Amino acid sequence: MSAPSRRPEIRRRRARQHKITTLRKRLAASTTDADRNRVTAKLQKLSVASPGQPLLK
Repeated sequence: MSAPSRRPEIRRRRARQHKITTLRKRLAASTTDADRNRVTAKLQKLSVASPGQPLLK
């Protein structure tokens, strides 16, 4: 694969990793159950879309 054809894939992967780290930080900082449930649901939705490593510990 040439570099130009991999750029979109790499961009998607980096954006997804950034989104996951942001959600994990929000989960750690959340104080109410409603916030925790909302962030957990978003992380679970991301993990269903891409099987492999679990996003929630």
